[in-house]
Amino acid sequence: MTPRRALLGLHLGALAFGLSGVFGKLALAAPLAIVFGRALFAVLSLIPFSRRRAGERPLDRRRLVMLAGAGLLLGAHWLTFFHAVKVSGVAIATLGFASFPAFTVLLEGLLFRERIRPLEWSLVGLVTLGLVLVTPSFDLASDATGGLLWAVASGLLFALLTLANRATVRGLNPMQAALCQNLAIVLCLLPFAWNAIPGVRPMDWVWIAALGVFCTGVAHSLFVSALHVLNARNAALVFALEPVYGIAFAWWLFGEQPTPRMFAGGALIIAAIVLSSRVKQVPPPLRTAETA
Repeated sequence: MTPRRALLGLHLGALAFGLSGVFGKLALAAPLAIVFGRALFAVLSLIPFSRRRAGERPLDRRRLVMLAGAGLLLGAHWLTFFHAVKVSGVAIATLGFASFPAFTVLLEGLLFRERIRPLEWSLVGLVTLGLVLVTPSFDLASDATGGLLWAVASGLLFALLTLANRATVRGLNPMQAALCQNLAIVLCLLPFAWNAIPGVRPMDWVWIAALGVFCTGVAHSLFVSALHVLNARNAALVFALEPVYGIAFAWWLFGEQPTPRMFAGGALIIAAIVLSSRVKQVPPPLRTAETA
């Protein structure tokens, strides 16, 4: 794959991830049915790409348990995100979820005892200010505020998932790891979603299939393939466009026109995402006898 094709694939992957909220709103089913169906179609689309290659670590029982736990975090992230979409719309849900880089910085410092640098604190500040601007009013009874809180919870869960993957998927085929995580979601939600499945309309299954195949299987494949050619910094910068794609399509399809405050808040959150990709590239200062 050439760098140009890798970059194109990365943009398509970002578009696919950004359309998750749009497809979730088009599907009139409950979030529980949407998440179950998305995971099911993701499993079917990931199976052909999940064979273990030479040099990759085998899946032992301990690793399977860890992947299942990460899968439950992924399922909880999806449930809260799609609930936010249903309550407050795609734009607010997408921007609330985009707060996850700030949570990642704070949780890495807390769980891995990594010192949080001033530049990383500025990232947290940007996200916080962006969320304040995105919120139309601080009325917990309003759909907008409630939906934003669910979306921020989704961002927190995604940050926890990112940290769990940091300790879980090292040395594994990423497609195989994604398959195991989605399979865990299917098995866990099946008893709860079973009664809701017959009530899902045929057209809703089309949108749910798009979530599972395009927004999960295809997007993940494009992302992993592009990382073989491009570095993580370039990938992070492209994926900063994910909320832009989602909000643009929601504006076009549903008439969810962002307010000037939302534009300003979204710009700050996207700037924080770009900043987070740069923060990870800055090496920590060397420890000397005076600083140890």
